[in-house]
Amino acid sequence: MPVAVFEFGDFKLDCDRFELTRAGRSLRLERKPMELLILLATRNGQLVTRTEIAGRLWGTEVFVDTEHGINTAIRKIRHALGDDSENPRFVQTVTGKGYRFSAPIVPPEQLPEPAVAAPAPPRRELLAWSVVATLCSIFVIVGVVAFRSRPRPPQVGYTQLTDFTDSAVSPALSPDGRMLAFIRGSDSFMSADQIYVKMLPDGEARRVTDDKRIKYALAFSPNGSEIAYTVMEAPNFSTDTVSVLGGDPHLFLKNAAGLSWLTSDQLLFSRINSGIHLGVVTANVTGDQVREIYFPSHERGMAHFSFPSPDHKWILVVEMNQYGGWAPCRLVALEGRFQTKSLGPIGPCTAAGWSPDGSWMYFAAALQGHSHLWRQHFPDGSPEQITFGPTDDQGLAVEPSGHSLITSIGVEQSDIWIHDPTGDRPLSSEGEVVTYWSPPVFSQNDSLLYYLLQREPEGSGPELWRTTAESGKSEPVFPGISMLGFDVSPDGKRVVYVTSAPGGKTHLWLAPVDRSLPPTRVGNVGGLSPHFGPNGQIVFQRTEGNANYLEQVRPDGSALSKVVPYSIIEIQSISPGRRWLMAVVPAPPGVDAPAIMAIPLDGGPPRRVCAGYCIATWSSSGKFMFISVEAPSRTSPGRSLAIPVGPGESLPDLPPEGIEPLADASVVPGAQSVPRGDLVPGRDLEHFAYVKTTVHRNLYRVSLP
Repeated sequence: MPVAVFEFGDFKLDCDRFELTRAGRSLRLERKPMELLILLATRNGQLVTRTEIAGRLWGTEVFVDTEHGINTAIRKIRHALGDDSENPRFVQTVTGKGYRFSAPIVPPEQLPEPAVAAPAPPRRELLAWSVVATLCSIFVIVGVVAFRSRPRPPQVGYTQLTDFTDSAVSPALSPDGRMLAFIRGSDSFMSADQIYVKMLPDGEARRVTDDKRIKYALAFSPNGSEIAYTVMEAPNFSTDTVSVLGGDPHLFLKNAAGLSWLTSDQLLFSRINSGIHLGVVTANVTGDQVREIYFPSHERGMAHFSFPSPDHKWILVVEMNQYGGWAPCRLVALEGRFQTKSLGPIGPCTAAGWSPDGSWMYFAAALQGHSHLWRQHFPDGSPEQITFGPTDDQGLAVEPSGHSLITSIGVEQSDIWIHDPTGDRPLSSEGEVVTYWSPPVFSQNDSLLYYLLQREPEGSGPELWRTTAESGKSEPVFPGISMLGFDVSPDGKRVVYVTSAPGGKTHLWLAPVDRSLPPTRVGNVGGLSPHFGPNGQIVFQRTEGNANYLEQVRPDGSALSKVVPYSIIEIQSISPGRRWLMAVVPAPPGVDAPAIMAIPLDGGPPRRVCAGYCIATWSSSGKFMFISVEAPSRTSPGRSLAIPVGPGESLPDLPPEGIEPLADASVVPGAQSVPRGDLVPGRDLEHFAYVKTTVHRNLYRVSLP
């Protein structure tokens, strides 16, 4: 009976053992992608339709989003095989139909048979072969010794704990390690999705919240009966608790984020002193006797998480820098004021933890485009990478035994979609659409959509791409130029963009869209979020000291000056007529929360737009201002308000304190609700785009070496 093993390229697929190896090394591939790979290999050279794939992998009675499930499984297969969707060696896409495995395969019946003993060679030949065999043995022994003595990554094992077709993130463990809490959603940081709990190892996941607010930072109470979590709620963050059995949440502490318990009556959490400046403090369970531990030096810095060492002498801090990006993790003395140093890998750090004996520190950090788990001996060891591969590891919980970590492992893919009176349709995009620094924007007549696209190879930055809305044809605008942000001039002929420079600096550049001239650098200034201003100048965000300011400069780099005298936190968008710039501004004296403000670029007082945090954008025609009032989640696309704007982009009467989260359209006369919380506005309410991100992540136990 033939063994169900297929060989193609450097790979071997063992169907009986459910294992994929490359050059003898096992590759991690989850159950659904492995089942799909086996199906494609078995049908080598034949078209396998998406309908057949859905039926084979999920059956006909299981109601899940199989379209996204198939896309995610194919993406994971390509990651494992190092395949390229544009020039595939293994998995070929048959547009609108399905997939075909196109690589030559050594089928099971053609694999080599077991060796049969050959006739004994003559005596003279036997002597010669004996010498050769002895020499080969020596070389093998030397090779084995060299291989064993070379540095190798630690060997870890993986046990899958959840098996969702969508995503599970933000793991947290109860004090006894028997219960796992997580958010079933795609966003590994802030999410409007719901909290679930699961008894380990094989209990069913149960939903415990029904809360539309944005939430993060799960933590169990000392007795394991409740889960604390951070919510975004005006005027700033607060911490709620919910029973592990489910039910309504209850406010636990105002102005508190990333909360955990040092003891049953002593808390460790982050709080805002002004603006969004978030630092770490301790207090008792009523929030009194507050003692400051650590605040980032820049007013835009935000220390979102803190993890105490077992002896409560140190904390690991996960923080955002002055640009709003994740910084390397930081070690801070819990008893000594502001004794601190960076540690772990030199890359964005998003989670941390300690071994039970305090001898190891663990990190989830990103280098070369992928986030993986790391460890480092306390206090002065060197960072060691624990996990590898094309998938990303997000979040981190240390089991009480200290023998394993729990993390969320998976991949994500994003596509640009267009909505018009005929419905919704995808536009082609091979890679990750990057929206943080500069969201996508339409050209003035909606014919083109510009956006930043992150493609392979790993470690390369995002490039500026454009897609023709009618045909879906996509192309890079400036091939090979990695950007941190961009803006297209109102006439569509020029682009101003930002590139990174050595030492953490940035440069501003101007270039014609048609590439008729090479890019020119805008003086010797650096900054972020550049935009073309109303009078030919470039307005942008620039750091001075420990604050960010809205500044302007001429294209030749002259006449650098501040647009307004007060500091800002970050820029969100600019109106098509260049009259208004939307920015997050620190709170004025006597006000608790920062504000989303519309700043007039031709002079005059700013106008408050939102009571809490929101995203404010403009239609490409300048006739509507859009305000996000409900964030997208796993089960809902969210919601925005479309507010009509008067002649000359004159703003309507807004509530004095701004628009509240979850507000309905009646809050502003003439406003209408649009069923998307993350839209890219077009010329009217029937025309817009959005980024649809498909995330497939599950929770795994990673056993430590």
